[in-house]
This record gives sequence, C-alpha cells and structure tokens, in this order.
Amino acid sequence: MIDATRIAFDPFLGWPLLWAVIAIAAAAWIAYVFLRGKAALTRGLGLTLLAAALSNPSLVEEEREPLPSVAAIILDRSESMQFGDRAEAAANAFAALRQQLEADSSLEVRVLESDPHDDGTHLYGALEGLMADVPRDRIAGAIFVTDGQVHDLPDEAAKGSAIGPVHGLVVGDPDRGDRRVQIVDAPNFGIVGETASLVVRVDDPAGGEIELSVSLNGGTPERVRVNAGEDTKLPVEIERRGDNVIVIEAPPGREELTLANNRTAATLAGVRDRLRVLLVTGKPNQAGRVWRDLLKSDPSVDLVHFTILRPPYKTDYTPTEELALIAFPTEELFVDKLKEFDLIIFDQYERRGVITQSYLANMARYVTDGGALLIAAGEPFAGPGSLARSPLAAVLPASPTGTIRTGEFIPKLTEAGKRHAVTAPLDGQQWGGWMRSIEATAQAGDVLMSGPDDKPLLIVDRVDKGRVGMLMSDQIWLWARGHDGGGPFSELIRRVVHWMMKEPELEERRLSLVAEGDTAKISLRTLLDTAPPLELETPEGRIIEPLWTQTGPGQFEAVAAIDQLGLYRAAAGGLEAVALNGPANPKEYADLESSTEILQPFARQTGGGVFRLNAAGSNLPDIRRVGARGSAAGAGWLGLRERGAYAVRSSTSQPLLPGILAAGLLVILLILAWRRE
Repeated sequence: MIDATRIAFDPFLGWPLLWAVIAIAAAAWIAYVFLRGKAALTRGLGLTLLAAALSNPSLVEEEREPLPSVAAIILDRSESMQFGDRAEAAANAFAALRQQLEADSSLEVRVLESDPHDDGTHLYGALEGLMADVPRDRIAGAIFVTDGQVHDLPDEAAKGSAIGPVHGLVVGDPDRGDRRVQIVDAPNFGIVGETASLVVRVDDPAGGEIELSVSLNGGTPERVRVNAGEDTKLPVEIERRGDNVIVIEAPPGREELTLANNRTAATLAGVRDRLRVLLVTGKPNQAGRVWRDLLKSDPSVDLVHFTILRPPYKTDYTPTEELALIAFPTEELFVDKLKEFDLIIFDQYERRGVITQSYLANMARYVTDGGALLIAAGEPFAGPGSLARSPLAAVLPASPTGTIRTGEFIPKLTEAGKRHAVTAPLDGQQWGGWMRSIEATAQAGDVLMSGPDDKPLLIVDRVDKGRVGMLMSDQIWLWARGHDGGGPFSELIRRVVHWMMKEPELEERRLSLVAEGDTAKISLRTLLDTAPPLELETPEGRIIEPLWTQTGPGQFEAVAAIDQLGLYRAAAGGLEAVALNGPANPKEYADLESSTEILQPFARQTGGGVFRLNAAGSNLPDIRRVGARGSAAGAGWLGLRERGAYAVRSSTSQPLLPGILAAGLLVILLILAWRRE
C-alpha cells in the first residue's frame, strides 16, 4: 500500500453554478476597479475567500494499491505465416517475449493468436477485443509478431493511440518475391451467348510477359499473354445460364513463395435475355396447337412458328392468300438468321421441297457449332421424305427402320432414363397411353424413354458443341389433353429443352464441388454403375484422393478435409469442377512478401516502432519502461508505458475552510473594506 495526500474540492453549488458566481464576482470587481474604488485589494480578497469557501476544499488522505499496467502480445497465425521459416521464427519470438514480460511484476501480460481461417490478417481487431475491458489509463502498449501483412489497421491515428504504443516484430525474408495473379474487376452477371470483360493483373518481381491459362466451367483452357504489373482486359463468352466459373492460372515464376496465388477464379451468373425458338410444323396436326401453346405460355420465349399448309408440288385451286399471309422465308430463316435461334423444332416435317437440301446441310452445321435441334417425329419420318434421308442425318442419333407401330402402349423410362437428370424426377409416375410410334434404331446418344418392344422413344445426344433430341412419336399431345390420365407433357418438354440449352442442373454427367471452411464436398452424377477415381487438387497443388460413396442410382458423393483458403479443383472421369474456399481473391494471398512498410506508419503514429527479426526470431529488441508521454521506440529498443494506475482502498478527508472560519474572515475583510472607503 502507498499513503498519499491530495486536496479535493466538492462545491456546495456544483461546478457550473460556482463558475457562474465566480464570473459575476470577477466582473463586479473589475467594474469596481474601473470606477476607482479605494478598497480594491480588500474587496478582491473577500470575493476570493467567498469563492474558495463555496468550493469546499478538503485535505484527503488515501491508501492506494498500485495496479499493474497491461501489455498485449498478438501472434499472427494467418496463412501467409506458413511460408518459409515465418511460423517458427514468430513462435520463438512470441515465447521469448512472453517470458520476458511476464517476469516484470508491474506488468499484466495478455496474449492472443489471430484466427488462421480469417480472410486476411486482423491483428488490430484482435487487439481491441483483448483490451476491451481494460481502462485506457492502464494500457502499457501492444506488440504484434507478424510478417507485416496486416489488413485491418485503422485509418485514424487517434484510434490506435488510445491503446498504444503499438510495436511490430516482423519475421520473414524480405528478399523473397512471389508471382501472383488477381482479378481486378469482374461483372456479377452476363447475358448467355454474349461476351463479358474481366480485368486481370499479374504481379511478378521479374516482370516481363506471362502466358495465362483461362478456362470456363472446366472446359479446354485458352492461352492469353499479358504483361506483368499491368491491368489487362480479358473477354469471356458466357456459355450457360446460372453460375459460370472462370479460372485463370499463371505458370510458376522464377521466385515463388507459394503456387496458391498463381490461380484465381470468378463466378459470373449467366442470364438469358430471351429464348428464341423456331417451330416448323410439317402439316396441320393435333400436336401443332399443343406445341404452340406450350412455347407461348413462357414469357421468356420468342417463338417463330410456321405451318406448311400446302407443299409446292400439290395442285389445288385454293387462293394463296387464304393459305398464308406471307411467303415462307426460307432464305432468311435458314441462312441469314439461323444462328440467332437458340432452338429449332421440327414437328412431323417431311421433305417436300420447301426446305432444300442445302438449307438442311446448313442446319447440320448450325447444330455442330452449338445449336439445338428437337425432332418430333411423325409418320413422314419413316418414309422416303424423312429428315433421316437428308444432310441433317449426320447429327441425328437415331435412324428409322421404316416401320410405324400402331396400337396403345405406355411410354416408360429406360435404365438410363431413370438416371438422367432430364427424366429421373419423372420416375414412378402413372402415365397415359399413346397410340403410335416410329420404330428407330439408336446409333448414338442416350435413350431415355422406350415404347413397344423397348424400341427408342426419346433419345438425346451431344453433337460437337450442339445438342439434339428426338421424340419418336406424334402422340405426346395426348398427355397434354389428359387422355387416359395424361402425363408430364409440359414438364418433360421443358426439361428436354433446358438440357438442350445446357442448363448445368440437367447435365447427365456432372461433377460438382463445394468447399466451405474445413470441408470439401464432391458430388457426381453419371449414367454408369460405378464412379471413376476422384482427384482433389488443393490451392498449393497437392492431390487428395477421397473415396466415393454411392447415394443413389448413378449418384455418388465424397468428403475431404481441407485447411486452406483458395481455389480447389476436382477431376473424375474427364469431368472437372472448381470451387473457392473463401473469397475469390483471398487477402492472405494478395501479397505474401514480408514487409515493414504497412505497419510502420501506424506504429509511428501510436508512438511505437517496427523491428525486423532474423530467421530464428532471436534478435528481439530491448524492452524498456517509459513514461506516459513521448516516443516509445528507438534504435534497438521498444518501450512499454508506465501508467502508474492505482486503486484507492481507504481514504479520509478534513475540510480546509470550515464555514464559521470562512464567514468570520469574510466579515473582517468587509469591515476593512468599509474602513478603507
């Protein structure tokens, strides 16, 4: 305990009113002096005595218990500390520093390690939380043990000064460089089929020209050359609705701390402006109206529909103006504007000279270049005017046998159809019967539905960049009309069309990856009974091989433990998927070089300093106790403030100017003033 004596004031009127009284008294005394009063000194002493009496001074004797000052040590445990000898050097310095400070009985030492899973190094936030319950007059200072990459330093110096001085002990080799690639700017969404522009930047200590690998949705990567240190625009075509993952990779540089920041990614949401559909009906039929109503019911569909009422070779006397308002625009549709359509549907079309062979060949090229074609086959498909006997046959997955089967049958899903994303949700439903089917032989693709004698009824296929679907019956309209209980007409066609539009949710072979926190979950959908081997690549390039667990027909899942932020890549059976654990461009990998430049200005503003440690972390600066004011750092030493805080355990007070004594003295001074006047 320490005995201490001090003078305390406890005004009778309260401080605001007391100061008002003093101001009035001072003004009155000044006026008195200005009017040449003869007792200015005596009256001034009287007013001073009055003010002193009203302030109620007392002599206070206290027993004080000294309180230790509080110092904080924050250890950087972020991911950037895992490179080189940083973690070991920091741990050695942290242990030695803690031991030295805890040996000082006048210090209370608080220690904390930053969260290694944060996006960025948040040391100042950790310090504020650690010192939240400490009075500011007890804080001796703080010491950061870090590589210098701190991301949450306050902009205002006064904010940091309240818990300063803040010192930095920086570990890591300052001469080691690192190549890194980052996405400077990327749009959130883009129109499917159009081009979006990203801005990328590659930083490399060696500079020069660098070849980047750019891939979209796990597809074949393209090569792009950029200059190091410059922002470069990168055009990317949005190929599908939903998430489009763009992965950008740079090869290893001459100087590398890690390869994790040589790869980055961005996710762009693809949205469809409008779905442009061309429907060509070969002749008036019951299904024509059903097809039209289905497509027109969707407000996002722009439909162009032509029904061929009379072929060129047919002779009758019906006036042309009663058959059509305009001539069939074959040149415009199948040459000039063919690529503007997202989907072409042929409903019971027969080659009768309206669409020539050259136009059909052009349409086959349209499919291979990425277009979509749906054939709703009717009786003409089995005859000599079949589309299967035209240049379009090169892209069709099935060819007719020439047989037309009649008689009621119930369509059913094949084994592939029960696994395919297009038809699997329809399994188990009760369907009505159809009356006719066109017998065909499947030559490619996947048969999802079958008819009589298990002959193909619905076939889908990929042709180069495009997709083709074939429905080997003209009776689907019976489902739409509710015959025999009906069936999922609109749902089936909608799912087929969306598959042809390359909706990722409907891909029959799909690998998906989700990386969150410390777990990566991989899902596989396939038409096979077994799953191919799985490889999971970490941001550092390490390969993990999790095992599959079957969860349903053609569906498999795997789980792997992960411990890094960044981009993960899964590969199985020729399929690829990428996922980000954390943000697209983690702050931890934005700059991995050990530096004192970030921390130096902030430390200086709080009165502290920044010191670089050696590879072993053993060259700690001297630690001194300094006063409450002035700088707390110098060449080879850092200071922690001696705050001198204490707690009062007991106290006594004795009035210095009792009321009777003050009144007596005031009367005497007033008499002397009267006498003088």
